[in-house]
Amino acid sequence: MLKIIIDCYLRQTYHFGQLRISWYLQRYHQINISSGGVYHVLKRNNLNRLPQNQRKRSIPTVHRYEKPVPGHHVKIDVKFLFFKDNAGKRIKRFQYAAIDDATRIRALKIYDRHNQQNAIDFVDYVVNKFPFRIHTVQTDNGHEFQSKFHWHLNDIGINHRYIKSRTPKHNGKVERSHKTDKMEFYQLLTYKDDTDLNAKLSEWEIFYNCARLHRYEWKNSL
Repeated sequence: MLKIIIDCYLRQTYHFGQLRISWYLQRYHQINISSGGVYHVLKRNNLNRLPQNQRKRSIPTVHRYEKPVPGHHVKIDVKFLFFKDNAGKRIKRFQYAAIDDATRIRALKIYDRHNQQNAIDFVDYVVNKFPFRIHTVQTDNGHEFQSKFHWHLNDIGINHRYIKSRTPKHNGKVERSHKTDKMEFYQLLTYKDDTDLNAKLSEWEIFYNCARLHRYEWKNSL
């Protein structure tokens, strides 16, 4: 009975797939159930079909480039967010995200402006938050990462590396993390105000770093 309740909760709350639910149950509740068993539980409760934008698509297997030392490469990018307030007014915000190439630890912060000043504020936030020294920050060529941002990094002893223009795959880990945010956080969120948004983002950041089970992590533990 407990596993049925947890299965349904994880599906409805986080839209986890059957394999991730199986991993989660084994890791956090010591319940061993195959992904096929999870599927049958979901089917009996009419939860076997995910929303259209949640369904998996077939993608080619690629070799992931990574540095084995925490802080050697930290990738930063910006995700554009669009909400509507209670009056129906369109709200635009910007989520700055950083991910460490080795540990996959992330830092997230939302701003109402998309500029170098906020990019500098964010990288200072990342430096204070990450529990290791940062050697290199990697970004795309966006206007928010230009000269002021570049020289600020040099001033605090961090190298700044630009990826090749029009090749977002070179920042693949942070780009992919944006998709995770969309699927598992933002589409389940109802916008109220910026205070509520930032509080919920902080909770999501903690869950992502400390509790959410990642595919690479599970494979490495086998």
